[in-house]
Amino acid sequence: MIAASVNPDLLPKDNRMLPSEAEEQAALFGWAQMKSYFYPELNLMFHVPNGGKRNKAEAARFKREGVKAGVPDIILPVPRGKYHGLFVELKRIRGGKPSDEQLEWIAQLRTQGYAAEICCGWQEASAVIQKYLELRQ
Repeated sequence: MIAASVNPDLLPKDNRMLPSEAEEQAALFGWAQMKSYFYPELNLMFHVPNGGKRNKAEAARFKREGVKAGVPDIILPVPRGKYHGLFVELKRIRGGKPSDEQLEWIAQLRTQGYAAEICCGWQEASAVIQKYLELRQ
């Protein structure tokens, strides 16, 4: 899949001035809400709240309940083209790096017939999602 790119010369030099991953994700879901008139399937898109800092007891409880490290942030359970659905791991526009677990999940999902992408920033993610939705059904 082809992702949009952001001109790095237009970004602040200090990563602290860039939106956080949470802010990027909120912007992406705001975009999806606005675009859902044209792409009603976007109403099925959701976030998997796997990330975040937790104490050991809470982390152990979540693990027992099925939380798994590396699962992509966003799922669009809509088949398109040869794919069963789309998974997106969303990173900050600059400075976010996928973990080994995230890279493994992406590889395994692709092996199982899913589109799976790592996107830097909501704009890149929105371009990937829109391009995915425009694949022939």
